[in-house]
Amino acid sequence: MTATEPETTVEITVDGAAVDAKPGEMLIAACERSGTYIPRFCYHSRMSPVGMCRMCLVEVDTGRGFALQPSCMVPVSEGMKVSTESEAAKKAQDGVLEFLLINHPLDCPVCDKGGECPLQDQTMAYGPGETRFVEEKRHFPKPIAISETVFLDRERCILCDRCTRFADEVAGDALIHFMGRGNHTEVNTFTGEPFASYFSGNTVQICPVGALTAAPYRFKARPWDLTESLSTAWVDSLGSRVAVQASRNRVLRVLGADADAVNWGWLSDKERFGFEALNSEARLPAPKIRAEADSDSREFRRAGWGEALEAVADALRAASPERVAVLGGARLTNEAQYMWAKLAKGVVGTDNVDSQLGDGLDPRLVLGLPRATIDDACRPGGTVLLVGPDPKEELPTLYLRLRHAIVNDGVRLVEVTPHATGLSHLAEHSLRPRPGTTAELVRALVLATDPDVLRSAAMEEPVLGALAAGSKSDRVSELRAALTTAETSFGTDRAGIESAARALSGAQGGLVAVLGRMSLAEPADILDDAARDLSRLPSVRVLPALRRGNAMGALEAGLAPDLVPGRMRLEEVGDGAPLAGCWPRLPASPGLDASGILRAAARGDIDVLVLLGADPLNDFVDRDLAYRGLRGASVVVAVDLFENDSVSLAARIVLPAAGPTECDGTFTNLEGRVSIMSRKVTPPGTARADWMIAADLSERLEPGSTDGLDPPQAIRAELARVSEVHAPLTEEALTQNHLEGVLLAGVGATGEAGGWHGGKEWRRSRRQAAPVTGPAGREDDPEAPAEGLNEGEFLLVATRTMYDDGMMLRHCPSSRDLAAAAAARINPADADRAGVEVGAAVRVVSDFGHIEATLTTDAGVPAGSLRVDWLAPGAPANRLIAAGTDVTVVRVEAW
Repeated sequence: MTATEPETTVEITVDGAAVDAKPGEMLIAACERSGTYIPRFCYHSRMSPVGMCRMCLVEVDTGRGFALQPSCMVPVSEGMKVSTESEAAKKAQDGVLEFLLINHPLDCPVCDKGGECPLQDQTMAYGPGETRFVEEKRHFPKPIAISETVFLDRERCILCDRCTRFADEVAGDALIHFMGRGNHTEVNTFTGEPFASYFSGNTVQICPVGALTAAPYRFKARPWDLTESLSTAWVDSLGSRVAVQASRNRVLRVLGADADAVNWGWLSDKERFGFEALNSEARLPAPKIRAEADSDSREFRRAGWGEALEAVADALRAASPERVAVLGGARLTNEAQYMWAKLAKGVVGTDNVDSQLGDGLDPRLVLGLPRATIDDACRPGGTVLLVGPDPKEELPTLYLRLRHAIVNDGVRLVEVTPHATGLSHLAEHSLRPRPGTTAELVRALVLATDPDVLRSAAMEEPVLGALAAGSKSDRVSELRAALTTAETSFGTDRAGIESAARALSGAQGGLVAVLGRMSLAEPADILDDAARDLSRLPSVRVLPALRRGNAMGALEAGLAPDLVPGRMRLEEVGDGAPLAGCWPRLPASPGLDASGILRAAARGDIDVLVLLGADPLNDFVDRDLAYRGLRGASVVVAVDLFENDSVSLAARIVLPAAGPTECDGTFTNLEGRVSIMSRKVTPPGTARADWMIAADLSERLEPGSTDGLDPPQAIRAELARVSEVHAPLTEEALTQNHLEGVLLAGVGATGEAGGWHGGKEWRRSRRQAAPVTGPAGREDDPEAPAEGLNEGEFLLVATRTMYDDGMMLRHCPSSRDLAAAAAARINPADADRAGVEVGAAVRVVSDFGHIEATLTTDAGVPAGSLRVDWLAPGAPANRLIAAGTDVTVVRVEAW
C-alpha cells in the first residue's frame, strides 16, 4: 500500500452502533478501539490469541444468525453484527467466572494482586453474586520459587496461557509450560530447569491473577498505597518506557509502559528490578573528603556541601584547562549532561571529556551516519545487518522487538558477530569473523553485493582489463583479495559471504545496520572501518547499539572530545553562534578521549580528574592503565551513587548524586528519541541532582554563568537555543508525546560517513601514543601477534553479559547472584589443542595479565578464539587487555 492510498476499513455493528474496523483485526480489538470493552483474561494484544478463558464470549452474527463466539478469535468482516450486552453473552460470562472461582482461593487480602486484579474486577462487574459450591477447594504447597525473582502460587492460576505464550512466543525461552491433564493441569517448570529467563518479570506483570509474583515486590505494598509516574528506564540505551511506583518515599515497583515506538510494554528483568540498587543502604548520603596523600590517615571523612564544592572549585581554579579531564556522564539526564558539558568546556575550558570510557563508538560516526529507528529495523519484510553485540545480553528489549519482527513479520537477519548470539538460530546468514578481521569481512560483504564485481572477481586476471571503469577494476581486485583472506584467515567460506551479500543486495525498502562494539578486546577503529564500508551500501541506515544508558544524550550534549551541542566540532562554532553567547568560553583545542586521558593522568599530566558515575577500574578496557591513571591524577573527584572500586582506590572528594528516580529530566535513546524521566522519590541524605552540582560549581568558578538555569525546563530551553538539533524539543512537544517521546533529526552537522578522526593516519598516530609509567606499568606499546597461533594459544573475545559484577547489580538483592561464574569458552574443535581437559579450572593468560576461569566448549565461538565475559565475578576481562591492541592473544594453562 502506498502512502497516497487510503486505509481500507470494514464496517461492523456493535450493540447497534456502526464501527469502522481494520480488515483482519480481531473483534475484541475493534470493539475496544470503538469504546466497547469486552472482558478478557487470556487475550493480550502483543501475543497470538488462543481463546483459552472464554471470558470474551459475545453474540456474533455473520449472516447466519447470532451465536456465541470468543471475540479474541474472530476476525472482523464486512456487515458483521455484534451484541456484547445480550442475555446470552452475560449468562456465558457469568458462568465462566463461576467455574473459574470453583477452586480459586479467597485470599484476596493477602494476595499481591489484590486491588489490581482483573479477576476481582470482572467478578464484581460480570460474575455471580454468590457461590453455589461448598466443597473444599484444592490446595498446593506455596509458593514455588520458579526462578530467583518469580514465585508461583498454583492454586490461583486460571490457566490463561499468558505466561507460557510470552515465554515461548515473545522471549523465546519456553521454560514454563502446562503440565498434567484435565483437572490436574497446572503451569510449572520442569524439574531442574528453572524459569531462568532474562524476561521472567513480564509474566508477573501480564498475569491476570496473583499466580505469579515478583520477589522484590511481594508483600511490600498494596496498589492503593502506591503513587505512579511515567518515566524512562536507565539501564541501557534503548530507553524503555516505564511506570515507576513508590510508597512512603521508596520505589517499590517498576512496570513496563506500552510505547509502540520503543518497548511495547516489555522490560528485561534488569530494567524491571534494577530499582533495588537505588534503595540500597550503601547509597552515598553526604559528601566525603579524603585526607591528603602525605597524611597519616587516608580515610574518608564526612563533609558539608559547601566545603566539598569549594574544595572541588579550588582544585579546578589551580589547574590549567588542559590538565583537567572528565570521564563518564552516560548515566545522567540530558539536562545534567548539558550542564556538565557547559562546566567542563564552557567554564573550565577543557575538552578532555569522554562519556563512553573507551567501549563505545566514534562520536562522529554515531552522529554522522543516517539514523534508523527501532521501527525501521523491525519493519515487515525488511533486512537487518547485525554488526555488533548480542542484543539479548546488552540491549534485551531491542532483542524482543527484533525477534518478533523476524519470527512474525518476515524480517531477514544477517549476522557478522564474533560468536553466536541470542538471534543466531533465527538468522538467515551468520558470519563469524575472528578477532581483528571484522572490517575486512564487512568489506568483502559490501563488495560482494555488487553482482558485476562479484562475477568479475571469479574470472581470470585478463578479464579485468576489459572492464571500462578503473574503479571497478580496483573493486574487483579488492574483493578477490578479501575473499581469499576470508577463506584463509576468517574461517568463512566464499559461498557464505556471497549468499549473505545476495540477501543484503535484495533488501526491500533499504537496509538497517545495527552497529556496535562486538568484542571489547578489539579497538573501536575496526568498527569505524566497517561502518565506512557499510555506508557504501545504497539506502543503508544505522541503529547504533550503544550499551551505556544515556550514551546518545551524552554525545548530543557534547560530552565527547571536539564536540559541542548541536553535533558540531569546536572549529565550527563561530563568534555569532548561539553557543558562543551562552558559554563564557570554549576549549582552545580538541582534547583527549578516555584512553588519552588515562595515559596523560598516568604520566602525571592531569591535575583534576572528574568521574561522573564512572568506575574506570571496571568500565575501561585496560584495567592496568585505569589503575595507573587513577593513581597518577593529582585530585580525583567522584560524583556517584555508590563508593565504587575506583572511588575507593583514588577519589579525594566524593559528591553524592541523585538516582534516576530522584530527579526530573529527559533521556535520549539510541534512535535519538527523547523521553521524560520523572522524579518519584527524594534522594537519600543530602544527595543532589547532577545538574545542580554542575550549576553550583559553575557559579563558583564563573559567577552568572548559570543565571536562569534553575529547573530542568530552563536547561532544556537553553539547550534548544544553542543546538538546532534540539530545537524541536519544546515543553509542548514533550507533553503531547508523553508516552512516545520526541524523535530528533537523524543526521546532524557532521553529515559524513567516515567517522570523526577519519582515515588511517589517525589510527596510526593513536597507536603510537606516548608510553606511560607507573606501578606494574607496561613501558612499551603492545605488539601485534604473530601470524600463527601456537599450541594452547587463542585470540580473545570479550563480551558483556546482562548480569555481571557491576556496581549497580551488586546492590540488587534479587539479581546479584545471577552473574555466571567465570568461564573460558572455546570451540569444541579446539578442545584437544587447548592442552587442558574441558571442565577443568584454568588460568587465562595474556601478555598483560591473567584471570582464573573454568574451561568450557561453545560451538558458537569460532575456532581459534576464546571468549570470556567482561565482568565475571572475580575475573574481569580487562585484566587481559591493553588499550590500543588490534587483537589479544591468550594462553590457557592448568590452574
